[in-house]
Amino acid sequence: MSNTPMAASPLTRAVLEIDEYASGLGWDQPARLFALVDTARLRAQEPGLAAQLGLQDEPETTGLTPIEQDEIPAGKPLDEFLGTIAWPDAVVGCALTVERLMLPPSAEASVPEGLSDKKLAKWVAEHPDRQEVRMTVGVLRDGTRDSALRLREKDAPTEVLTGAGLVPGLAEALSATFAD
Repeated sequence: MSNTPMAASPLTRAVLEIDEYASGLGWDQPARLFALVDTARLRAQEPGLAAQLGLQDEPETTGLTPIEQDEIPAGKPLDEFLGTIAWPDAVVGCALTVERLMLPPSAEASVPEGLSDKKLAKWVAEHPDRQEVRMTVGVLRDGTRDSALRLREKDAPTEVLTGAGLVPGLAEALSATFAD
């Protein structure tokens, strides 16, 4: 992808590629799940699929190819849905991109106690300091993790924050999809 640094690890490049793809779709999108497969293995074992994905002209480097999965069922909590996933051996990792509202740490002290999940979501949505964020989190079977965060108010490829520990809860939930 054009905005992905070549010096980055294959997982970082895959996460940034997914972030760029999601950015092209615009905001207010549903969560999207991706299988991550080894590009060289995909080319060797599935040349037709690799050609369909435009991978036949890619340089012969190690890398990961994200393959978008079926739509996540609407109305089912994300954690429950992730708990139903099992990946075949050919999948070396997975990634998820999801939009959420986020509050700065300074707002934590003012969160009312005892709110139901629904009332808490409403309170956050009405908070003046809320920010919309798109989180893209990727994990590999070996436990490697990476994330990309993009704020709606700073929606530019140069403003994407990356790091392994940015969304630990989501990374943990994705890693659990590889548990035996």
